[in-house]
Amino acid sequence: MIQYGMRAHDLCPKLPLTEVLDTVRAHNIRHIQLAFGKSVSDYDFSTGHYSAGFAGYIGSELRKRDIHIAVLGCYINPANPDEEARKAAVARFIEHLRYAKRIGADMVGTETGRFSTDFKVTPLTRTEECYETMLKSFKEIVRAAEQLGVVVGVEGVFNHTLHSPEMMDRFLRDIDSASVEVILDAVNLMTPAVEFDPEGQAAILEKAFSLYGDRISVLHLKDFVFDGEKQLFRHPGEGHMNYAPLMQYIAKEKPQIIGLLENSSPDRYESDCAFLENEFARASAK
Repeated sequence: MIQYGMRAHDLCPKLPLTEVLDTVRAHNIRHIQLAFGKSVSDYDFSTGHYSAGFAGYIGSELRKRDIHIAVLGCYINPANPDEEARKAAVARFIEHLRYAKRIGADMVGTETGRFSTDFKVTPLTRTEECYETMLKSFKEIVRAAEQLGVVVGVEGVFNHTLHSPEMMDRFLRDIDSASVEVILDAVNLMTPAVEFDPEGQAAILEKAFSLYGDRISVLHLKDFVFDGEKQLFRHPGEGHMNYAPLMQYIAKEKPQIIGLLENSSPDRYESDCAFLENEFARASAK
């Protein structure tokens, strides 16, 4: 079984904190990904505004409504070649680790960025210099996470620094920390070359689970199509994702994992979950 949830900023527009949480509760959603900057309008979450009291208040509001933060989103560009911007992003992420400790979030999550100051796609992201820049950021982040007893969630994307299962595996070995876990977004690993190739998609997922399946602790769920090299999101079942191998691995190896829907909406959440649950049931029966 998958425990479903969604991103708070897909559920409602940016609102005061308690209104966001009331909306989550009203839709009977327990597990969410919460990105303060995308969801909460009445507090300043920029670096330096953290206090234990403030984080404790957020935690108490979550507990009142029985809402669980599976991922506290702090999506930065850890591979930014602008050193000052990179340092500022790392400081912001580390401050989010302190929030996570107090509010009961399972992890603070991010993707691994691109070697560009404006986050545009560039071939430089595939260079060793980019990888080393990203690794330098995560060494600082993980040192803080280990001291705080908090988990860092890392998500691979086909046109980011960790663009393949092999690169994620290299990173996990280089960083060598139990404080790092993987957010598996299967769609994000799919390249234009495998859009219409179910076996190719299955091979990518087989590689991910064989290399670091033990480190996968949460899922992002959606569908996709490509427009040239640009990946476009679709609701589950309306794109070209081959869900069967993913669901087979989950059924066998990850019981009760949390799966967060991305790009869903209040009117589509239940039907999106129903489609995915049907895919899971079919995989479990094999």
